[in-house]
Amino acid sequence: MTQHDTLILTASCASKLGTVDAVTGYLREQRCYVADMQTFDDARAGHFFIRAEFRKPESGDFDETAFRDGFAPRAAEFGMQWELTERSRKPNVVIMVSKFDHCLNDLLYRYRTGQLAIEIPAIISNHPDLQRLADWHHIPYYHLPVTAETKAEQEAKIWHIVQESQADLVVLARYMQVLSPQLCNQLAGWAINIHHSLLPGFKGAQPYHQAYAKGVKLVGATAHYINNELDEGPIITQGIQTVDHSHYPEDLVAKGRDVECITLAKAIQYHIEKRVFMYQGKTVVLGS
Repeated sequence: MTQHDTLILTASCASKLGTVDAVTGYLREQRCYVADMQTFDDARAGHFFIRAEFRKPESGDFDETAFRDGFAPRAAEFGMQWELTERSRKPNVVIMVSKFDHCLNDLLYRYRTGQLAIEIPAIISNHPDLQRLADWHHIPYYHLPVTAETKAEQEAKIWHIVQESQADLVVLARYMQVLSPQLCNQLAGWAINIHHSLLPGFKGAQPYHQAYAKGVKLVGATAHYINNELDEGPIITQGIQTVDHSHYPEDLVAKGRDVECITLAKAIQYHIEKRVFMYQGKTVVLGS
């Protein structure tokens, strides 16, 4: 079987008897083999989540419209919010970046080698520095400089590019500008940001130098969906590495960049594989 023969059904609803059977029973009736499935029941919130990856019938007579029409009344019975996705579909991902290139480089490598099954229709930056990297990958690069006076105009251009690119996801791969509340609201739930996670937290200029001065023992990164609260959106995944007294500020920066790359790539993978559910301001990530 190939990814072209596989679909992903995700659903969530209030916790009720028979929710698993509503999904798996229907798939059995449609002669669809469940290759992978995860569920989670939030006992405190009384809410249920399911992700089922299944193969089309071997007879080859699968009709997606008929499948949707048949499942809709089953889902309605439980008040399910649900989505059906072709496993092989490559979502359009617009990447935003400033001058730091480590996350962009990593994502482009994973894209180029097929580790990330995505299309990248555009790279947006407030600096011209990474134009050649985009050109080498034959990806359109939009240099949109910004000042306090031109922020609204610049963000309007960003939104236009995102819409024109038919983006399914926006990734802030170390885009070092605070987005306006308006753009945050427009991108809520489908824009992922990455930032360092030093324990304890160090804000402002040169956080790794601050961490070194305090003898920090952990460096890490957090990937999250953006919202109007700066760096406090719903978390998708986090990563850490231990460090010690022998790590100078430059070493901490290098370690931090490595963790940022891995953590951001994981978050994107979880998102495009439909593993992330948003509920009550946080995420449920199935099969991570």
